[in-house]
Amino acid sequence: MSALTFHWFLPTNGGDGRHVVGGGHGVEAQASGRPASVPYLGQIARSAEQLGFEAALTPTGAWCQDAWVTTAMISSLSERLKFLVAFRPDSVSPFLAAQMAGTFQNLSGGRLLLNVVTGGEDHEQRMYGDFLDKDARYARCDEFLTIVRALWTGETTNLDGVHLSTEDARLAQIPDPLPKIYFGGSSPAGIAVAAKHADVYLTWGEPPAAVEEKIARVRAAAAEQGRELTFGIRLHTIARPTSQEAWAEADRLLEHISEEDIARIQAGLKRTASEGQRRMLELNQGSKDGLEIHPNLWAGIGLVRGGAGTAMVGSYAEIADLVEAYQAVGISEFVLSGYPHLEEAYWFGEGVLPELARRGLWSHPAPVQSSTSVPFGAARPAAAS
Repeated sequence: MSALTFHWFLPTNGGDGRHVVGGGHGVEAQASGRPASVPYLGQIARSAEQLGFEAALTPTGAWCQDAWVTTAMISSLSERLKFLVAFRPDSVSPFLAAQMAGTFQNLSGGRLLLNVVTGGEDHEQRMYGDFLDKDARYARCDEFLTIVRALWTGETTNLDGVHLSTEDARLAQIPDPLPKIYFGGSSPAGIAVAAKHADVYLTWGEPPAAVEEKIARVRAAAAEQGRELTFGIRLHTIARPTSQEAWAEADRLLEHISEEDIARIQAGLKRTASEGQRRMLELNQGSKDGLEIHPNLWAGIGLVRGGAGTAMVGSYAEIADLVEAYQAVGISEFVLSGYPHLEEAYWFGEGVLPELARRGLWSHPAPVQSSTSVPFGAARPAAAS
């Protein structure tokens, strides 16, 4: 079996706290206890790096701090951690995006990964001045990535497309190495663009059988393009020494989700044009009942949070088992998060990652650890104010 890669998350989507921070995907974010400040996000980034996470995802949308600006500000606070920057191809020209990516990559020492998000919520897209429908957005994204990839090869690029055009475009500085492109999309149009351009196809956390079926469709589409992709999954995590402790924490999170918030946020999320979001809503059914949809896979987060709505819940060994189940259907990269993101990074990093290392499935990206490493069982970081 090949080694697995794990990424963490920077909570710029309304901040962080000891409860689920709901909202997003066109729904106003709820209040949080820890604002998305540079010191706090830097604390998460440094902890993720020390624990062995490869990169940190920063989301995009009207509910978030801007991902490019945020990651540029905190990149100097860590040494190795990469940043999986989510951005929308409707909000910046292809040439400028290629130039920005090159600048970030070259000045950070190759620490940029790109998560291309076409946007699934029509009403939110219009806030950005984008009035295309979903299929047209994917068609534009195809043209966008065609231009960006050509520029990254050093070509002089000319394209007269349906949505985008460029004339005699050429980058003076080529990113080295080229950033990997992460891409998600469950609709036929989304899968077609992923098959043509993505390096890593990302899916939200459905049960392994559903993930396997989706991977098969994407793999077949990529084969038609003469390409092979790798596959990643976006999940939350609640890991504890025992199953009882983990499920007690899930119950605590659920207790602080009101029926009023569920009704309000679910109504907003149902306006979505995103196939992936629709599939998340189907998993939780807007109800606090029956949320364990697969052994140790819990759909409670999606009651009030748009986007990724499921969490791996269980003991370190149980979560490692579920990770292996996802690996068995083709997943090799895991983009994770938790509440609060700082503390949950330690629970997973000091509990699950060593278990996976014992199974020969993971190794630390920087195996020579400094004397500042925090062994499992030592004092945990203090909560940020």
